[in-house]
Formats: sequence, C-alpha cells, structure tokens
Amino acid sequence: MSEHFRVDVMQSWPAPTVPTLPGTGVPLRLYDTADRQVRPVAPGPTATMYVCGITPYDATHLGHAATYLTFDLVNRVWRDAGHDVHYVQNITDVDDPLFERAARDGIDWRELGDRETQLFREDMTALRVLPPRDYVAATDAIAEVIELVEKMLAAGAAYIVDDARYPDVYFRADATVQFGYESGYDHETMSRLFAERGGDPDRTGKADPLDALLWRIERPGEPSWPSPFGAGRPGWHVECAAIALTRIGTGLDIQGGGSDLIFPHHEFSAAHAESASGERRFARHYVHSGMIGWDGHKMSKSRGNLVLVSRLRADGVDPSAVRLGLFAGHYRADRFWSDDVLREAQDRLQRWRAAAALPAGPDATDLLNRVRGYLADDLDTPKALAAIDGWCTDATTYGGSDTAAPRLVADLTDALLGVAL
Repeated sequence: MSEHFRVDVMQSWPAPTVPTLPGTGVPLRLYDTADRQVRPVAPGPTATMYVCGITPYDATHLGHAATYLTFDLVNRVWRDAGHDVHYVQNITDVDDPLFERAARDGIDWRELGDRETQLFREDMTALRVLPPRDYVAATDAIAEVIELVEKMLAAGAAYIVDDARYPDVYFRADATVQFGYESGYDHETMSRLFAERGGDPDRTGKADPLDALLWRIERPGEPSWPSPFGAGRPGWHVECAAIALTRIGTGLDIQGGGSDLIFPHHEFSAAHAESASGERRFARHYVHSGMIGWDGHKMSKSRGNLVLVSRLRADGVDPSAVRLGLFAGHYRADRFWSDDVLREAQDRLQRWRAAAALPAGPDATDLLNRVRGYLADDLDTPKALAAIDGWCTDATTYGGSDTAAPRLVADLTDALLGVAL
C-alpha cells in the first residue's frame, strides 16, 4: 500500500496576543541535561528551539501540557529579552501506537491522527501556548528523512540488515564517538531503557542490540513510501533529526521534551544529526521537563491514569488555572496533579484577578524585575508565583496609589506566564 509524498503542510494553532512589557528581559539560564548543570543559554538575535511533538493516537493529557508549557515559558522569556524565536515542533503521525489504536477502534490511521492532532491544537490554543513557526508532520518530511538516511549510509553510520524479507536500515550506536554524552547513562541503563521505550534489541541481524531503526521496510498492511533502499517508513528518532536539520540546521539552541525522551529518543536523534553533519553537538542545550503523576504513578496512556486537558476544559476549568497548577512545581521536578493542586490554582487565579481589577495598587516595577529574574533562573515558577502572590496580598490588604500597577501586573502575568487576568 505505497503512499505518495504528501504535499500539504500541517498548520499550527492561532497565536495569543502577548503584551509588551516595559524595559528588557533577563538573559536565560537553564539546566542542561548533557552538562548536568544550570548554565547560560546564549542565542543570537534569533533563538532556535526544537521540541518533540505528540504521537496523535489519544488526547492531550497533563503530562503533555506540562512539557509544552515549559517550552512556552522559554519562548516567552526569550521574546521578552528581545529575541526572535524560531520554534519547530513535529507530529509523529506514522508510528506503531497510531496503527494499533486505529485498528482497535476500526478507523483509518490517518483519520485518527488528524482528529487527535486537531484536538491537540484546540488544547494548545486554550492553554495560550505560543505556536511553533514550523509545525511538521512526519508524513510531510519523508523526503528529508530519506535524504538523511542516504547520508548516514554513505558515511558508514548506518547499514542494512541481512534479511532477505525485511532489509531494514539501522543506525550504528557507535557511529559517533560522543554517543551517550547527552543522557550520561551507562550501557546497562541504556539497554534497559532502549527495550522499554520502543527499541528492538533482539532484532536478528543487528550489529549491536542498541542500534536504532532508521527505515522500516514495508510490512503487510502498513503504509509505506518509496525510497532507494526499499519502500517503507521512517524510524522514530530520524524524523526529528531530519525535521530539525532542514528547518533550523545544526547548532540549535535548545532540543527539548519530557525527561522520558532523554534516552533513547533524544540521544539518538542528536547522534543521527551529528553523524550526518560532522558537528560534535547537535544542540547547545538539552532541556527536559519532569513527569506528571496521578494516583501515585506517572501519567501515561498505557497505564490509563490520564487527566485530559480536553476533559478539564469540558468541565469548565479555566486554562489559566491549569497553567498555574502546573507552574506551582518546578518544571524539572517529577510531581503529582491532584484535586488539591487544581483547587489551590483556582484560588490563586481568583486572588490575582481580584487584585488586578483594583483601581490602584503598590508600585509593580520591582515585581516585574523579580519575576523576570526568577523565570530567567532556570524557569523558577514557584518563586515567580510567590512574588505575584505577595503583590496581590499587599494590594488587596493595604491598597496603593499607583493606578498603572494593576495593569502592569496583568500584563506581566500574561506576557511571561501566559496567565490571563
């Protein structure tokens, strides 16, 4: 069932209006997974960021939301500091989980992918997430993937397994001498995570159990695209490498995602790009958000313990309260969502709105500077929220004479935190 190359381009979602704040933002410092420390992010006039998108086989849950809100904060801090931002995100709209869910539900995999991608767009719009400049479906990047795989084969970084029926193409885990620098994991940990997170260590014919799939030769009933090495479809990691290289190029400022992507996904996508480009390091910063749990476990589709953004919206929960609930913990921390977390966020939002509606309040210039500083220091949202709490308490308890202050507070929460008052 060979597919023609798709020529349509995936559309992102509408951009919210972002107020312009007085003064200039603070240069950003972030924890780098590869270097295991917080250090400055030093982009040029245009800051570049690639964040891995969804596999659209189910609705957006709060684990997804936490990740995309993390990088929305990065986007907002950069823009406040005067940078243009080139943000790229993919959609893995051709993958086994999508096929399996479509078969279970008795619908076409394309229909399922389009439906869930549209729901994701609606969730991101409601959460007031700034959209990527390039929102790219894997099925719209097949030609770029094929070109990248050809480069890796020519360079000896990839090989075709000796299998007469399914001669799949694999990447050599030892193709770059620096492989493993991003995660810092030992071989035992890599092997365990590779098996748990979509790898195929027991595939017959591989040179090394850790070698990663680049091109899967067509199997019965699966979609495929023509290529010089046989009709098939991309592996998971190579699609992100190809999309990032063709939309941004080498040396992007941030590669981001959830901490469950550190290995194998981000380690291999970086290695694919490095083996083809000859660069020592794919991204200047590798940034990962923590996991969100519910009922004592990581929130995941396989476990079924999901809190869906669309369900919260249907229940009338204000998306700004969702943002505040997730920002109450630090982005790198694994943390739990609960009814109490949501209730506290709703109460906080109500207090902020009441203070911002006052005719006057205490001067908010120092508050703006403090919030900028906290967010620039590895996105310290708990301190930023506490600072705004303090101003709101003073405004409602003691009042103030600055008639411009409530508007400034509303603008800074909107511009920097995406919270609409």
